[in-house]
Amino acid sequence: MQKYTKWKQRMENQTFVTEFILLGFPSLQRVHVLIFVGVLVIYILTVTGNVIIIATVVNDNTLHKPMYFFLGNLSFLGIIYVSATTPKFLASLLDGRKSITVAGCKAQGFSHFFLGSTELFLLTAMSFDRYIAIRNPLQYTTIMSGKLCAQLSFGSWMGGFLIVFVQTVLVFRLPFCGPNIINHFYCDVGPLLKLACTDTYYLERLIFTVATLVLFSTSFLTVISYFAIILTILRIPSTSGRQKAFSTCIAHLTVVTTLYGAVIFMYVRPRGHVSLSMNKVVSLLNTLVTPLLNPFIYTLRNKEVKTALKKSLTRNKIFEVKE
Repeated sequence: MQKYTKWKQRMENQTFVTEFILLGFPSLQRVHVLIFVGVLVIYILTVTGNVIIIATVVNDNTLHKPMYFFLGNLSFLGIIYVSATTPKFLASLLDGRKSITVAGCKAQGFSHFFLGSTELFLLTAMSFDRYIAIRNPLQYTTIMSGKLCAQLSFGSWMGGFLIVFVQTVLVFRLPFCGPNIINHFYCDVGPLLKLACTDTYYLERLIFTVATLVLFSTSFLTVISYFAIILTILRIPSTSGRQKAFSTCIAHLTVVTTLYGAVIFMYVRPRGHVSLSMNKVVSLLNTLVTPLLNPFIYTLRNKEVKTALKKSLTRNKIFEVKE
């Protein structure tokens, strides 16, 4: 009881921080203008590409299928995901203001990890969708009904929310009384925990355990789905049939491989094996490049989407000529 009383008195006497400083990439100060231009271009392309995908899926009746319903979800998530951290990072590069309020840091960190977790669940649902499409093509639309698609989508978003919300509440119950410099370009949970003026060992273990469970449970289900898909494809008698079946999965498999590789590198690896600077670079690439690649990968590898885009462009061109 006396220890608790002393700890409480010490906390009451502390001056708690009201904002954090996002250090970003101080070693690249001389090329901040180039970084700003590059990040801005990627951000604009990412948002534009994903908006085009969503608009195409919504407006073209031939794309009103389960696969494209999930693709629309993924594109919508990509827009919010890249917007959770990039605008603040761009602002810090432009005017040098690297401060962020505690509330802003909370919102940014929650949004980033909520959307990242949701993406893993969505990709798992999409792998299940591809399995059903190849395993039971004649019953595909019956099995993957609108109700089931909505349930899988809602479950993905809600699962990501609940997992990250609990951790966010625990993190921001911690006292932060200085220093207030976060060695990252956004409110990453690892550097943030180092600033807490209390022991965070058990919370770090909890976050690591939850992240590991989410990563490996979703990756396990995805691997099982693709193992079943490969077995099904191998049973297809014609070579052209096997190639067509596999081509419907290659885009999703490319996105899954890229995302899981980056996330496992950043969060599920032994400490001390990679420098924090390298971790920040990989995190920046994952935050910017993955949402950028998604629409291009799915567009370039999918004939239906390319056809729908061409139809949309043709309609707009005809409309302009008539006007």
